[in-house]
Amino acid sequence: MIILFTDFGLSGPYTGQVQAVLHQQAPGIPVVSLFADLPPFDIEAAACLLPAYAAGFPPASVFLCVVDPGVGGDRPAVVVQADGRWYVGPNEGIFALLARRARQVQCWQLEIPAGAAPTFHGRDVFAPAAARLARGGSVPGTPFDATALDQPHWADDCWRVVYVDRYGNAVTGLRADQLEPDAVLVVNSFLVRSARTFRDMRDGQVHWYRNANGLVEFAYNRGRADLVLGIQVGTPFCRESCRQE
Repeated sequence: MIILFTDFGLSGPYTGQVQAVLHQQAPGIPVVSLFADLPPFDIEAAACLLPAYAAGFPPASVFLCVVDPGVGGDRPAVVVQADGRWYVGPNEGIFALLARRARQVQCWQLEIPAGAAPTFHGRDVFAPAAARLARGGSVPGTPFDATALDQPHWADDCWRVVYVDRYGNAVTGLRADQLEPDAVLVVNSFLVRSARTFRDMRDGQVHWYRNANGLVEFAYNRGRADLVLGIQVGTPFCRESCRQE
């Protein structure tokens, strides 16, 4: 299957135009829209979400990953194979954490086809490459070293909110296994304790929990954690001990 992982949104023509190319060039292959509403232009947020959410897909899945504020510039267009899955997109950092955590990584740089619109590589460069890979075709690029994917100034985990869903739950860039199960977190001066499920959450309180993809998430049962805590994408948090630091 081909999985879309973009900040294109569902309103407007962008996601539809990419899907049209995929259906034309890889007919019969399922196209799944995993994220169409990644935080616009926020490459680090997308980089935190990608390895967590890609892990549930089978080997040979092809991810078309586009958060691309540098479109039309000199950033490379790349194909990455990591632990048996394929990833296609711009090399601006979106694959950095994926590559750090993978056991096996190979990389290729794509050529930009003549006639590709300089402002829509998602449609004219990445979608055709993803379709070719999904059909079982050869990698259309030149190998390069995976170290070029890294962003060495980024930490292995991101202690901030990276996505807010339609319920107001706030997903963070921190893997839950990096915390003690009873850790107390601080967000905008609120103390947030852990819960295992929504049913375990106390009425009137926001909790953090390990979400279904292994990330720390803030939630308020039958309410909006983002409004209660006054948070949005980019809001930082820390352990309770940071209040004294």
